[in-house]
Amino acid sequence: MKVSPGAGKPAEAWMLVNVPRLVTAYYTEVPDPSVAEQRVAFGTSGHRGSAFKKAFNEWHILAISQAICQYREQKKIDGPLFLGMDTHALSEPAQASALEVLAANGVEVMLAEGDEYTPTPAVSHAILTYNRGRETGLADGIVITPSHNPPHDGGFKYNPPNGGPAESAVTAWIEAKANEFLENGLLGLKRVPFEKALRAPTTHRHDYLNAYITDLANVIDMDAIRGAKISMGVDPLGGAGVHYWGPIAERYGLNLTVVNEAVDPTFRFMTVDWDGQIRMDPSSPYAMQRLIGLKDRFEIAFACDTDHDRHGIVTRSSGLLPPNHYLSVAIFYLFQHRPKWRKEAAIGKTVVSSQMIDRVTAKLGRKLYEVPVGFKWFVDGLLDGSLGFGGEESAGASFARLDGTVWTTDKDGIVPALLAAEITARMDRDPGEIYGELTREFGEPVYDRVEAPATPEQKEILEKLSPEQVRSTDLAGEKVQAILTRAPGNGASIGGLKVAAESGWFAARPSGTENIYKIYAESFRGADHLRRILEEAQTIVSDALATSDPKEKS
Repeated sequence: MKVSPGAGKPAEAWMLVNVPRLVTAYYTEVPDPSVAEQRVAFGTSGHRGSAFKKAFNEWHILAISQAICQYREQKKIDGPLFLGMDTHALSEPAQASALEVLAANGVEVMLAEGDEYTPTPAVSHAILTYNRGRETGLADGIVITPSHNPPHDGGFKYNPPNGGPAESAVTAWIEAKANEFLENGLLGLKRVPFEKALRAPTTHRHDYLNAYITDLANVIDMDAIRGAKISMGVDPLGGAGVHYWGPIAERYGLNLTVVNEAVDPTFRFMTVDWDGQIRMDPSSPYAMQRLIGLKDRFEIAFACDTDHDRHGIVTRSSGLLPPNHYLSVAIFYLFQHRPKWRKEAAIGKTVVSSQMIDRVTAKLGRKLYEVPVGFKWFVDGLLDGSLGFGGEESAGASFARLDGTVWTTDKDGIVPALLAAEITARMDRDPGEIYGELTREFGEPVYDRVEAPATPEQKEILEKLSPEQVRSTDLAGEKVQAILTRAPGNGASIGGLKVAAESGWFAARPSGTENIYKIYAESFRGADHLRRILEEAQTIVSDALATSDPKEKS
């Protein structure tokens, strides 16, 4: 991928989103449901888009909110709905629109006290806490966030009573119903004015911040962090957890400094990401330049994305750890320092996460649970305790409480960040040093992700390839050991293809939003071997696409 000359440099004035114009577009532009890009579309994490492109407007949020009300009614979900938002410019207007519909439908809504921003994990935590021990009157939730997407984007996610991202069948139902409302000019939609919705007897306030922070001692060894006096730096990247870190430090007596407390919907304090866009991605070395520059000031430093469901870990020894490196360290540590976890609790990873996790899992004598891309695949396992940990290569993870019971079923950026401090405190070395030890034992992998062009027809074929359509028996000089189109852990389609040999693998998946496919690859034999894997991956995929007859696809 081509890196912008501005990558890693401070955002310039001309890059900043015009917030008044963006919010005006939200309220005045009307989407055309006959245009695919302007319809409601739930990806791996809800509906996302920009008001400038008529992809995230008031009509979308009204329609989705009404669809959620009807879904709740159909499924007899009649407990409170926990509603949270992040700091993107479109989040506050979207929350107002959603509340107008929810109140009109008589839904008991839990808004944050003091109109505080609410991290995704705090919403998941609230749903699970409320539902614990209940069989009826269950709660669910909505998180208004486009995650780490650029400032001009908005996002809207639904979390059912299991507290995690809704599964595909649920989002497909909501998506179809919402698009019906768009097509019918919002006919049949219930709505009351915002002021009336705020005063409605069904609208309540909930203290997400203190409920979440008070419970942190049940998932992280705060005594170890405090006792070691670990110096920590945190950059909330202007996100929803910006006001959580100070109270966390105060409550637990931690030596923690918030290096940036700014909230600004233009995110002008960011350094620019690889493609020249402002993106609050804590796993990107370009977006994380400011915190990386402070690595020697703290024993451990970390950041979270805008809704605080992703983590970025900065160590003195290694700088910013790639997500796969930190996931491997976190797993290695947790399953040796959580004596109350079930012996059969498995380790969850996605098919495009590092094979280092496989090797660490084998060393620990644990079961590996490998699933397609998307955190929704970990929800049931985290909920029933059959998974102790679920993590994905894009720096999203959650894990069990100290007693082995569920913490959150959605990604949580805060607890992996604090875990980095716990690891440093208890192991007397930081996660970067521990990863170095793992590579000396298991080998040192190199990992990359590239993109290649694909037509919509090719993307559809790639999604439905069978292993028999891959003719190659070797990958970069090694015998192919496995060709997968379904995840080994749960048998679900990976929406693409994975080919693995002894020292390396690649996976290819079509993009949901662009006419490209993405190739993820890893080698335990160095950069040259990785380059060969990537080159052969493109050839293997191209050959499979060329020999596939679109008419035969099921």
